[in-house]
Amino acid sequence: MDLTLWNYQFRIIMLGDSTVGKSSMLKRYTEDRFLECINETVGVDFYVHFLEVEPGMMVKLQFWDTAGQERFRSVTRSYYRNSVGGMLVFDLGNRASFEHVREWYEEVCDHVMPHSMIFLLVGHKSDRESDGERTVSTVEAEKLAAQYGTPYVEASSKTGENIERCFEVLTRRIYQGLLSGEVRMREGWDGIKSSVLQAQQQLRSLQDTEQMQEKKTCC
Repeated sequence: MDLTLWNYQFRIIMLGDSTVGKSSMLKRYTEDRFLECINETVGVDFYVHFLEVEPGMMVKLQFWDTAGQERFRSVTRSYYRNSVGGMLVFDLGNRASFEHVREWYEEVCDHVMPHSMIFLLVGHKSDRESDGERTVSTVEAEKLAAQYGTPYVEASSKTGENIERCFEVLTRRIYQGLLSGEVRMREGWDGIKSSVLQAQQQLRSLQDTEQMQEKKTCC
């Protein structure tokens, strides 16, 4: 990918129990496809998408789709620190997955301290309401989101409802956080990257290499 095609890169990690539909959300968003059956994520999967947050400002989104099973936690924890955004996903028809959101949130915060991550809470599989399978109300989900200071969105990968909105809301919050200083680029951190800085680093690296070659030639 030509670095001039994007201005910033944001790394976002998908968080939540197994089977809440994290992979389905990413499939719908990046490929506009819905698959009834998706194999459970083993470890971490990667997705990439591009979003123009304002005219002329293109963001490359790199998504880390984490496995929700406990046996993979040691693997997924290693990715927390290099993420600037976290999408906390639960299944509106699975109350246990909603109750576990707090555990996911606290675990991530513990691992990224003293820095912070920008979150979005998502109630997934909103299509279940029409089938009478909903077990978590909008009111209690919004209450939890308010405790974390994060927006709340209900969405469905099956119907496509609000899927784009989920990713756009989180991306724009990260972008605004970058502009306001809430989040900052740090050396050695991959949560946010700037194509301009990368180009400058590549140029300096090239110049250093050329200088070394010149010194060897002189010797």
